[in-house]
Amino acid sequence: MSEILVVDDSRVMRDMVVACLRALPGASFTHAASGLEAIERLSLAHFDVVVLDLNMPDIGGIEVVEFIRGQDRLRSLPIIIVTTRGDDESRERALAAGASRFMTKPFTPDAILAEVRALLTMGAPPDEAGPEPRG
Repeated sequence: MSEILVVDDSRVMRDMVVACLRALPGASFTHAASGLEAIERLSLAHFDVVVLDLNMPDIGGIEVVEFIRGQDRLRSLPIIIVTTRGDDESRERALAAGASRFMTKPFTPDAILAEVRALLTMGAPPDEAGPEPRG
């Protein structure tokens, strides 16, 4: 059973991510509407993957990644950034902070499903030079 934390300030986007990932056998989903809520949920429960937006009103995605990488028990947790920011600087900052993958919105259901499936299977090697999935 895979526990997936989906973090985005847009309920529609959280629901869309979950709909794309429903094909994962035995997956269960927890929603967080902000970076602060994500940190609270990460402190209280185990997750196998985090799907995380960069742009949020309280604590941004980069800060959430830095929090995760700073915690011993969370350090190897796979993190996929899913954002509207498609610029190289945002991608580089996210990966340098410790994100495992970086995807831009819009994305295809198959692309996000493939990324999450790969991280659940292989773990979370950083995607420093890999291609960015595009929809």
